[in-house]
Amino acid sequence: MDRKTFYITTPIYYVNDKPHIGHAYTTVAADVLARHHRSLGHDVFFLTGTDEHGQKVQQTAAKFNRSPQEHADLLVVNFQNTWKKLDIRYNDFIRTTEPRHKQVVQAILQRLYDAGEIYPEKYAGWYSTAAERFWTEKDLVDGKCPETGLPVEYIEETNYFFRMGKRQEWLIRYIEEHPRFILPESRRNEVLGFLKNNTLEDLCISRPRSRLAWGIPLPFDENYVTYVWFDALINYIGGIGYGAGDGRFERFWPANHHLVGKDILTTHAVYWSTMLHALGVEPCENLFAHGWWTVEGRKMSKSLGNFVDPNELVDLYGSDGFRYFLLREMPFGADGDFSAAGIVSRINSDLGNDLGNLANRSLPFVERQFDGLIPPLGPETPEDRALKQLHQETLAAVLAAYHDVSFTRVLDAIWIFIRAANKYMDSEAPWTLAKKGDHERLGTVLYNIAESCRIAAVLTAPFLTTKSPGLLRKLGMAGGEDDLRWKTIE
Repeated sequence: MDRKTFYITTPIYYVNDKPHIGHAYTTVAADVLARHHRSLGHDVFFLTGTDEHGQKVQQTAAKFNRSPQEHADLLVVNFQNTWKKLDIRYNDFIRTTEPRHKQVVQAILQRLYDAGEIYPEKYAGWYSTAAERFWTEKDLVDGKCPETGLPVEYIEETNYFFRMGKRQEWLIRYIEEHPRFILPESRRNEVLGFLKNNTLEDLCISRPRSRLAWGIPLPFDENYVTYVWFDALINYIGGIGYGAGDGRFERFWPANHHLVGKDILTTHAVYWSTMLHALGVEPCENLFAHGWWTVEGRKMSKSLGNFVDPNELVDLYGSDGFRYFLLREMPFGADGDFSAAGIVSRINSDLGNDLGNLANRSLPFVERQFDGLIPPLGPETPEDRALKQLHQETLAAVLAAYHDVSFTRVLDAIWIFIRAANKYMDSEAPWTLAKKGDHERLGTVLYNIAESCRIAAVLTAPFLTTKSPGLLRKLGMAGGEDDLRWKTIE
């Protein structure tokens, strides 16, 4: 990639929820991409955070006799602690209740209102409190909200609308002309199908304060607050200084990746893209909508009692094991079924038998035969050259897979190399060379294996944030950021 900056975001998670495996999945994926690009020497900005306005927060806070702000302040800690436990290294954690966010939202609202992009109109429709949005009669499923399955109520009121509909043809053209804008391709086709087969309506972007007080007031009408989605999406530009005049926004925008779950694809692909267009700002380079984790084929739900808590899994299997499992088990973009047995299998086979064995079988030889110093290279054999060639092929394959946001392909390529290094060790048999006293050949073999361990440590470091630096330290290195740079293994 030509850019020397890298900007990646997760959704800002709804603070009323408890972090679950889906939240962890998106955030670990973003963290891995951010760490990879740091290793390439790019100036990285990784933004995550929480969405703290809306009717559900207001209602839940009232049940506990708290103010909505007190409620948000208590619950945001759940996310911050979970990301710490998962060793997530973000640059900024934005909260939509922070003054800096409110200022940007209100400035954008005023700008769009002054430009005639926001207007008032009387509206009637079926409102879902759970989904915090209006639905038309044809949208309803058995008279209920199609998103949540919960009851809706018919509401007539005046609200403010954003002129989203007039950008329908522009958005279709943009998506068609930018094949990487929405990935995977199935999601791109889904959005195009929606846009080509439906009339895009204008977007209701307000709620009367008489019905919902917990939100950012419209700067041009204090009787209304901002619709939670119009508020939340703005974090992606506000978090890097949009309108601040300090150069951060110009440096990092457009975002290289917005990572989202497939359930919020439309709000990002349609709402967010048209909002940016109205502001004269280009969309992100890539919007990647990944799949869902299910449990025994069913979507996770508190009511079904199949909620998977990432904190409990980290306690059981460690941060590295859990992070590795999340991105190894299923292609990023597809749905996958969770099982504890799957984590155990991955940890035992991949991390234990493959990566662990490579280090644990070879490094003691270096200690015993060469006083812990990596030996020098001797004459090269075809087997040595084949391992070196695979090393170069692995680097190319890993870079290509990262470009495609394919974590399974990244890890497949790395593990082909790790298994080849194990096979090289078996075939070259350093134990036999030691018995023969062939120290020159033994030194070359152990050098190549130690070098393979170092390469494997650098390549796996975005996933295994503890084990990989630990392996470098076993090799006599500091294991810090300089040792994890991509250029050290080219």
